[in-house]
Amino acid sequence: MTAGTDALTTGSGRPCVVMGHGFGATRDAGLLPFAERFAAAGSDVLVFDYRGFGMSEGTPRQDVDHRRHREDYHAAVAAARDLGGVDPDRIVLWGSSYSGGHVIVVAAQDPRIRGVISQGAAMDGLAALLGVQKTGGSGKTASLTSAGLRDAVRGVLRSAPLLVPIVGEPGSEAVISAPGSVAGCQNIMGPTFRNEMCARGILRIARNRPVRWAEKVRCPVLLVVAEEDNIAPVASVDEVARRLGDRAQVLRVPTGHFDIYVGEVFGTSVAAQVEFLHQVT
Repeated sequence: MTAGTDALTTGSGRPCVVMGHGFGATRDAGLLPFAERFAAAGSDVLVFDYRGFGMSEGTPRQDVDHRRHREDYHAAVAAARDLGGVDPDRIVLWGSSYSGGHVIVVAAQDPRIRGVISQGAAMDGLAALLGVQKTGGSGKTASLTSAGLRDAVRGVLRSAPLLVPIVGEPGSEAVISAPGSVAGCQNIMGPTFRNEMCARGILRIARNRPVRWAEKVRCPVLLVVAEEDNIAPVASVDEVARRLGDRAQVLRVPTGHFDIYVGEVFGTSVAAQVEFLHQVT
């Protein structure tokens, strides 16, 4: 998406916001309204799907792997830097939910990143799994782990993946089954979203800990905190803010994990994000 104004254009070109989605989601799931605001402010925007999801190629399909997600962010940043009219030194990363953590890691690995916008972020997979065990019981954790192990064996044998639901009602076998999750997903998910993932991805969640990378980030970061988040632990986002120190700006909004994309909260949040974009570019 090309900038709709020259407000942020310099002799070196325009900034570009690189946007990826969260856990198992696709680029048509609530990202366009944010992208349109960034473009209206004067930035180009690159919105992408991870390998194996949505419109992107790659196999296996529906395999949630934070390591590959981060590699794909780096590839998207490289593509953005090669776009005509884009200033390669004014790339801003944007992430939400699972990708809200990815952008912290990618910025830590790429010192040329100009700024980071992270909302409703999953900053500590281990803490999130402990939360699942607390709300769903040890039986839910054991069931998910068993499915993950069975699918890992299928991966070794190159058999068809064992797929499990990403989102479901409380008490279901879905990976995300916190109250309100199904309704929240229905509000934002686009036509390319598939409510299923390779069960092997469950085994990787505990190793996805962006909080450990925060101190290595050198650019400004805007953290939008959904104070009523019952999926991505807020305490982990607060810890990232503490580790970032004066590099962090924090906007706290009184809403849940999926509500951050819509309504009045969206308006408040995106206005702060556009202001941050102006500040850092």
